[in-house]
Amino acid sequence: MAMTGPPSGGRGHRRAPMAEINVTPLVDVMLVLLIIFMITAPLLVTGVKIDLPDSRAAALDQKEKPIVVSIDGSGAVFIDEAPVPQGELAGRLAGIAATRGREDQAPQLFLRADKSLDYGRVMAVMGELNHAGLNKVALVSQAGDARGDRAGGRDDQGE
Repeated sequence: MAMTGPPSGGRGHRRAPMAEINVTPLVDVMLVLLIIFMITAPLLVTGVKIDLPDSRAAALDQKEKPIVVSIDGSGAVFIDEAPVPQGELAGRLAGIAATRGREDQAPQLFLRADKSLDYGRVMAVMGELNHAGLNKVALVSQAGDARGDRAGGRDDQGE
């Protein structure tokens, strides 16, 4: 009994096309993108470390970049990540107000304050903002529950 098989001698012998997809380049590209996003994501956050209070308020629509006034846990004031000495806050805010132009072009300000701060310290900075004529102020908070609980139901001592 003779066996039939592929022709010998190499004539007419073709390889069957490979039906598998090589995913190694895809995995390499995805890992590179993952590393890039892991490195750049923390850099997108404002540089002053503040423990913001929680709120259920929705985010504001923004057309242009606002000026960020931050008060850290020790009470130090920052304008767009630049520290402002205690006596210079009124002058710096007056300078910002003078560059705004017309009343309808008043710059949007975000006020970020650490939740451990005394209410009087935050109100003192807000008073300086009002005295300088900067009235478009938005208070920044973290998205969360209004009771102060985070999404996981744990309080700050449990984290």
